[in-house]
Amino acid sequence: MLTARPADVHSATHDRVYRALRSRIMHGEIPPGQAFTLRGIGKEFDVSMTPAREAVRRLAAEGALFLSSSGRVSTPELTNDRIEELAALRALLEVELASRALPRAHMALIDRLQTINMTVAEMVTKRDAVGYIRANLEFHRTLYLRAQAPAMLAIAETVWLQLGPTMRALYGRLRRTEPPHFHKLIIAALKAGDEPGLRLAVRSDVTQGLRLLVS
Repeated sequence: MLTARPADVHSATHDRVYRALRSRIMHGEIPPGQAFTLRGIGKEFDVSMTPAREAVRRLAAEGALFLSSSGRVSTPELTNDRIEELAALRALLEVELASRALPRAHMALIDRLQTINMTVAEMVTKRDAVGYIRANLEFHRTLYLRAQAPAMLAIAETVWLQLGPTMRALYGRLRRTEPPHFHKLIIAALKAGDEPGLRLAVRSDVTQGLRLLVS
């Protein structure tokens, strides 16, 4: 019988805390400027300070958390310039991912996107901000997985991670009453094999809302 080594247990513990915090941040469960303490994180996840600190450092390296010289941990409050920069990155990366996915956009994928979009609509009806952000990102990730460009998708997910708290603030400002119009245009372009239409729909979808925050 194999016994887990202490190093393996430590790595698994750190990874569990990292993934849980990463999911919360990406899906807007934590607002911009929310402060944390390592002690509080350790208590919540029932871990020692070391894996809590390592998870925070890893997220700080990805731009998801801000770690001050005094040791204060918080989600970043993005400036207008930073929001514009990340919106431009989304436009570049996600338009390219969608374009690469188009030749592999079979009907099963389109049906899946339509089902996810129904969930997006349900979350809008419920005014569930976190559920909306989660379903919206699932819509995009499901499409981009067909691009078979894992490095590009990983960078896109890092951008989503940095924008997570800001997306929550944006949702509150938009007060959505219906799902994103551009999702329907994305699906229509996929059905028609319309690459220019797909590129325009994706670019509009990932940048239009963010522009409201810097207007």
